Amino acid sequence: MAETLALLLLAHVLADFVLQPGRMAQAKASGHPGWMLAHVGIVGAVTAVLLGVQTAEAAWVVAGLTLAHLVIDAAKVGLSARLSGIAGFVADQVAHLVTLLLVAGLWPQMWANGLWAAHAPLWLPAAVALMAGAVLATRAGGFALGLLMRPWGEVGLDGLPGGGRIIGMLERGIIFLLILAGEPGGIGFLIAAKSVLRFGAVKEESRLSEYVIIGTLASFGWAMLMAIGTVMLLSALPPLGIPDLSP
Repeated sequence: MAETLALLLLAHVLADFVLQPGRMAQAKASGHPGWMLAHVGIVGAVTAVLLGVQTAEAAWVVAGLTLAHLVIDAAKVGLSARLSGIAGFVADQVAHLVTLLLVAGLWPQMWANGLWAAHAPLWLPAAVALMAGAVLATRAGGFALGLLMRPWGEVGLDGLPGGGRIIGMLERGIIFLLILAGEPGGIGFLIAAKSVLRFGAVKEESRLSEYVIIGTLASFGWAMLMAIGTVMLLSALPPLGIPDLSP
């Protein structure tokens, strides 16, 4: 089951956070049916390719999962007036995760029966899980943090265009690697370093300092949560599926 779940999760994060341009996301949010169908088409295609679907049953399962993705996205648009921002984002992703868990639980052999499984190295499922976790920690975290901080969007630090976004991705990536490497204590040094670097810019402005604190804690918390989830998925993989990352 864990191998199938890892592949399904990677397909989901690629379709939602890597292969979905901003124009498509904005059009989907406005309820444009063409862009919505294009997005779910990408979801289905990526899922089928990664799993190596070669049986009618697997094709029907992927079709059902794609339909479920469409229903969830359409529901998000329909409920946008009552469920928006970070709450809508989290609810949407939790709903998708539940469908992935359900499919992996009911059809755990989808990966084993697929086209690639017989030729894939034993470490591939672990690599897939790591890739999915890294995308969730860095890129998906950027979307989540942007929605969380949107109510205070007028507050910010003067700096390089897009600098804050890049810093956030880097810090979440470092935290992800530290936890996967079994060195969570290094996160404390990262917090200290960021505090020292930001101190001079925010010490005179309480609103700005609160904005930075909220964003930093949320970013760190998101990365830690994604890293812990990745470790749990890795631990569920068969022997030789999890690499030894200890120093």
